Amino acid sequence: MSLPPVDRSDPWWQRFELESLPSPCYLVDAARLRRNGEILARVQRETGCKILLALKGFAMWAAFPILREYLAGTTASSLHELRLGREEFGGEAHIYAPAFREDEIEEIAALADHVVFNTPAQWRRFRKQVQGLSCGLRVNPEHSEVATPLYDPCAPGSRLGTIRAQLGPEDLDGIEGLHFHTLCELNADALERTLPVFEQKFGEFIPQMRWINFGGGHHITRPDYQLERLIKLINDFQQRWGKAVYLEPGEAIALNTGVFISSVLDLHHNALPLAILDCSATCHMPDVLEMPYRPEIIGGSEPGSAAHLYRLGGQTCLAGDVIGDYAFEAPLVAGQKLVFLDMAHYTMVKTTTFNGVRLPAIALGDSASGEVRVTRRFGYEEYRDRLS
Repeated sequence: MSLPPVDRSDPWWQRFELESLPSPCYLVDAARLRRNGEILARVQRETGCKILLALKGFAMWAAFPILREYLAGTTASSLHELRLGREEFGGEAHIYAPAFREDEIEEIAALADHVVFNTPAQWRRFRKQVQGLSCGLRVNPEHSEVATPLYDPCAPGSRLGTIRAQLGPEDLDGIEGLHFHTLCELNADALERTLPVFEQKFGEFIPQMRWINFGGGHHITRPDYQLERLIKLINDFQQRWGKAVYLEPGEAIALNTGVFISSVLDLHHNALPLAILDCSATCHMPDVLEMPYRPEIIGGSEPGSAAHLYRLGGQTCLAGDVIGDYAFEAPLVAGQKLVFLDMAHYTMVKTTTFNGVRLPAIALGDSASGEVRVTRRFGYEEYRDRLS
């Protein structure tokens, strides 16, 4: 998947003594979070919509005191995410899941403000338990904007949402909102193409709703995002229908706010020079393998563009635990730290302890002052306590 370039206009990471931080370590910048928050707050101010933090993309709760200044609340995909949002963030607490569990629905109902069901069958099954909450249904417009099938919520055969052919007026009795999600790391033009499809397929149901959720995948805070276009789309929709609008980006909240620091453990050679790092694509950045994509590294470039080529690999025993091939101007040395850019979103939330690999530390800094503190270190207990 082709990703937008990392924003290098402000090399904020240079304002910190990175050598003093543990390795591996995620470092998130409070100043950049505030910058993103101000952009999102402008969208809310000029449209009246509400923007929620999707915890599936960014759940660093040490940063919640910053983000709650700008956002209306959180949206969750599980009971545990919902509880984190309710207890640590505050504001509105929303939840959607492809299916809810019988043994969790009462606790969900006690924590949530909005519950979005995936199918009318789930709504009918749990309607009594969620009485008094604002409930919605996720619909699938069957309109694909995402190039990578793994991340396309509207790909043929998708389990996410109910298609129009499976939905009748009787299925929406008691439902107050419709939720659709067609995007992933996309600009406002993709939403502009989606809205007419959504309205054509589900417009007959909109008048009876209180709210419409435009889902996630809106890359609102990236440098080339069409912000004015988004604002106009939201305002035009609200003028047509008179309904409240929600957006729930996860990645846009933390986009270009964090780096990942890792160290070279060893160097050897097999057909080409190899560098073993103290991190792991498998454990710490699985999207590198799943999407796949190539993270940017300070001082690292495409093969052939600099004198010294290395294949960077993780420290697990998985043969495919490879980050990629990078060229550097100078030879790498054991102990040297490498800095991966834009690694705050969909990284910390996906880490695992496969092979017993230590989870990276987490640090929160403020490039405006240069201050930084390590908010969490992990050890053996996190590995042990996942199993029994």
